Amino acid sequence: MNILNIAALYLTLINITGFAVMGIDKRKAVKHRWRVRESTLFLIALIGGSVGSILGMRIFHHKTRHWYFVYGMPLILILQILLAVLILKRG
Repeated sequence: MNILNIAALYLTLINITGFAVMGIDKRKAVKHRWRVRESTLFLIALIGGSVGSILGMRIFHHKTRHWYFVYGMPLILILQILLAVLILKRG
């Protein structure tokens, strides 16, 4: 397995995780249960799960009233894309 396959597998898994955690946190919010920390939601996005997290926000209508999620998640994604372009141009 080469580095691109490993990276694709990692990104797939971390984005599925980001999506799932948004759904889990939404369900917990509706049931007034103990919640996932916002820092954990952002950490998942920062380590590569931004697409899944954004999709989870939109599909589950979760954290869409918090400006720091509405603007923060897409900003993380933009920075990740810029970083990927920079890495690909250098390598």
